[in-house]
Amino acid sequence: MKLNFLVFLALFFVNSMTCHATNKVVYGEDNRIDIVEATSNIYVELAKSTAGRITPSRLKVKDNVVTITGDSLVSRGICSDERFANQISATDCSGFLVGEDLLVTAGHCMRDMRDCSGYRWVFDFKYDGSDTYEVPQSSVYECAEIVDQKLSRITKEDYALIRLDRKVTDREPLRVRKTGRIADGTELFIIGHPTGLPTKVADGAAVRTNTNDYYFVSNLDSFGGNSGSAVFDADSGTVEGILVRGEVDYVYDPSAGCRRVKQCDSDSCRGEDVTRITRVAKLMETLNN
Repeated sequence: MKLNFLVFLALFFVNSMTCHATNKVVYGEDNRIDIVEATSNIYVELAKSTAGRITPSRLKVKDNVVTITGDSLVSRGICSDERFANQISATDCSGFLVGEDLLVTAGHCMRDMRDCSGYRWVFDFKYDGSDTYEVPQSSVYECAEIVDQKLSRITKEDYALIRLDRKVTDREPLRVRKTGRIADGTELFIIGHPTGLPTKVADGAAVRTNTNDYYFVSNLDSFGGNSGSAVFDADSGTVEGILVRGEVDYVYDPSAGCRRVKQCDSDSCRGEDVTRITRVAKLMETLNN
């Protein structure tokens, strides 16, 4: 999600522009898969503790079941032969559970209390092969308060810690790094909502640059809507950071009259910036006390 890409994002998320400050992209092979296609039980379990931010107008409640509505990527200008083009786009940011009622997301997704009170956090939003996207009402939470938030133009820190309106009792908080920093070249994967789609996992990535104290750079396949996604150490399943910035994710194809996923070699383009989870000060205080 990049500032110079706001025009495209305005088309994609009319009701949630403030959440999208930067874009993402595919590096090498497109490793995104629907969580229901994951062969790793680890991915499936970790995905249960990830959520998407959705405006209430996209949530229709009946008999304790919430139907999630949205537009297909095709209707938003993406070429019909692109992957996931016919799935709906409903979220504008991602987040993940780190305590019984604590959730981490990107700082640019939570600039003020309007971003807190004006949206819902939805777990279990995934594609199962049907045309209907439903979750139990118990999977939908409100933001009660912003516990900690940082969005710095100087350091590029970008994170938020929020408290949900009630405790989450049917899934476990993710394990996060508490001290030190990730090793150079560590293999990574990400779980979240690229371009607002149902939950996707993308692996096959690694740390590319690891010199900055506030964030590291990866080659994760990530997109607008992945902001706030948990970035995991592929070996341990520990959260190492929060996806916050990256390369432009779609480019216009004039011959087709639509947009296509931007493709980069694994070591080319600008890379995807990941705020170190250890920078979330109040989360570290909570976990280390």
